[in-house]
Amino acid sequence: MRHIAVELARHVPFTALGTAIGGALLIAVASLRPTEDVLEGLFYVFHPLHVLLSAITTAAMYAKHSKASWMRIAAVGYFGTIVPATVSDSLIPYIGETLLRLPNPEAHIGFLEKPLLVNSMAAIGIIVGYWRHGTKAPHAGHVLISTFASLFHIAMALAGAGGWIPLLPALLAFLFLAVWVPCCTSDIVFPLLFAEEEGD
Repeated sequence: MRHIAVELARHVPFTALGTAIGGALLIAVASLRPTEDVLEGLFYVFHPLHVLLSAITTAAMYAKHSKASWMRIAAVGYFGTIVPATVSDSLIPYIGETLLRLPNPEAHIGFLEKPLLVNSMAAIGIIVGYWRHGTKAPHAGHVLISTFASLFHIAMALAGAGGWIPLLPALLAFLFLAVWVPCCTSDIVFPLLFAEEEGD
């Protein structure tokens, strides 16, 4: 638990940097006034990529810290990826969009709307993570890609809206939460808790 707390604290600056980049990108994207369909297409580029990188890191972290069978690694890799990625990219942004009364709030649950795409990315990630136990590069990419996925979810809800800049600090707060807690849960907390439980 001490290791988990340290990891969560260590990821605050990196997540904050990603959030700042996300805020600048959100302003740039909004100035181009893309349609909601274009933004949805971008969301379904970054959300599956997020799932892929998350699955690599979650499976690799669990395989590295346990002697579990490949079936158990696959189960931890799948549920430790799909649930946090859905919370990160869809549910927390949707809650923020609803509370801030953005014009087009929708949940966009990836594994329900695009099951073949999202579940295929999870499966590929688990296989890669099972055979390759390195986690640093996939985790760094995971956090950045997750920021973009959550960002385009929020951008969909803002499509066509004007005068939203005063909401930017609140949107960035939701973006930070959408990346920090679920990503660390997926890559660090979830696999380490299962590995610790197995060790006991």
